[in-house]
Formats: sequence, structure tokens, C-alpha cells
Amino acid sequence: MNAAMKDESSAHISAGGGAQPSALGGGRPTDASQLDTTHGVILYLEGINVSFDGFKAINNLNLTIDRGELRCVIGPNGAGKTTMMDVITGKTRPDNGTAFFGQTIDLTKLSEPQIAHAGIGRKFQKPTVFEQLSVYENLELAMKTDKGVWASLRARLTGEQRDHINENLELIQLQDQAHRPSGLLSHGQKQWLEIGMLLMQKPQLLLLDEPAAGMTDAETERSGELFLSLAGQYTLVVVEHDMDFIKQISEDRKVTCLHEGSVLSEGPLDQVQNDERVIEVYLGR
Repeated sequence: MNAAMKDESSAHISAGGGAQPSALGGGRPTDASQLDTTHGVILYLEGINVSFDGFKAINNLNLTIDRGELRCVIGPNGAGKTTMMDVITGKTRPDNGTAFFGQTIDLTKLSEPQIAHAGIGRKFQKPTVFEQLSVYENLELAMKTDKGVWASLRARLTGEQRDHINENLELIQLQDQAHRPSGLLSHGQKQWLEIGMLLMQKPQLLLLDEPAAGMTDAETERSGELFLSLAGQYTLVVVEHDMDFIKQISEDRKVTCLHEGSVLSEGPLDQVQNDERVIEVYLGR
């Protein structure tokens, strides 16, 4: 593995209604064992504002996500969806407002690697896997470890680590592709592999940006089945434009529509789809 790939690997792995939480955090290292969701809420955003050169990308955003929830977030381009995820993962600092992971972890005081270590994983629209490596090696590389990347691939796996890899291979249905170079996978399979890589780090919250984009109908349906199987064990926030896909995974679940940086409508999918404001700015007639 060359130095450039090693740097890319390290960057990829590291970035990956209750009472108001107390203001703890302070930027010090934290991990998922410190996550307190005794009130049922895993993500708490209140009064978040973000401006870029006078443009208000996020405008007094208030949002709560319950632990184990699968929440779809929709809205027109420029609604603030990506900026919201940037705030949650520490890529963008809000001008003001409150952002808590559980009751005690103040996301505004942590770096991107600290937030990832605390248990928040993010998947971007374009899959990022190490195409020279096999599917199995990608999952192995993604495990939380203090060793260097090259040493990680040469280290002897424990039985528990092998079991964890095999469980995720089965979950993402790539058992028969385990020793295939990842560059030979289909677009959908690469998306599932990257989700598997995030799961190797045992996150509590997964942020998924347009995961169905570019997939075949069969791959999209399989992705929906995967997300439904993850809900409950993990918390998922899915930003997506494909309304058929949203319908597959959001029936009987809450959906949030953003517009101009704040929540325009929120509730069951049928209610949001029939909201005149959502029809006007996003869905059309």
C-alpha cells in the first residue's frame, strides 16, 4: 500500500421529545460508551443557524431523532439537508444553537474524528471503498483500531473480529463476493459495502446521503430491505429524493421536509406528501 492510499484510508476511517441535555463535551475525546439516551432521544438540534457569506443555509433548525428511529429527510435542493449533516458530523460549525448526541455529548465542541469515535457514521452519495482491496479486506480495514493501516491488514484477527466481519458480510449480502476486488462490484454493491464498513465501527447513528441514487430498481429495493433490517438496532437518518424509495422505508414512520434551512413539515409520509406547502416548494402538483 503506498503512502497516498494509507493517508486516504486513515481519513476515510476516522470520518466516517425528552428533557434538554446538559452542556457536557468540551472537545475532549469521547466514545459511544458515554452515550446517554435515557430520555429516548439520540440527536437533539435546537435553534441551529449557519450562514455562508450572508446566505442562511440553516435557519433556526429544530430537530429531534429518537434512538432506533429510521427518519427520512426530504426537501428541494438548497433546503439545508447537507449542511445539517455537516453540522452533526462537525464539518461545519453552527453560528449558534444547540447540537447534542444523546443527553451529554455536545457536538459543537468536538472535532470530526471525535464525533466519529463517539458513534456517528456518515455515508456520502458517492461510494468510497478501496477498490484494490477485496470486500473482506475493506471490512477488516474499517474496524476500529489504533494500529496503522498497513499493520491492520497484516495483523492476526481474533475470532470475535472474524465473526463481526462475517456478520456484516451476511447483513449486506456480499458473502459470495468476500474475496472479490471491490473495484469489480456493481454500484449498488459498493454502496452496501460502504455501509458495511460503517457498521464495522459499531456506530449508534448513521447519516446516509441519497443512498439509492444511481441504483437499479432491484438494488434500490434491496437497499430498502437492508435499512429496515438495521432500524431499531441502529438509528438512521436518510436524506433522499427518490419518493418511491422513501415510501418503501417510511411507511408508518416520521418524515421531515426541510425548506430554506428549517423544518417545513414533519409527520407521517401521507401527511407530509399532502401538505400544501410541501407540494408547492418540492413535490409539485
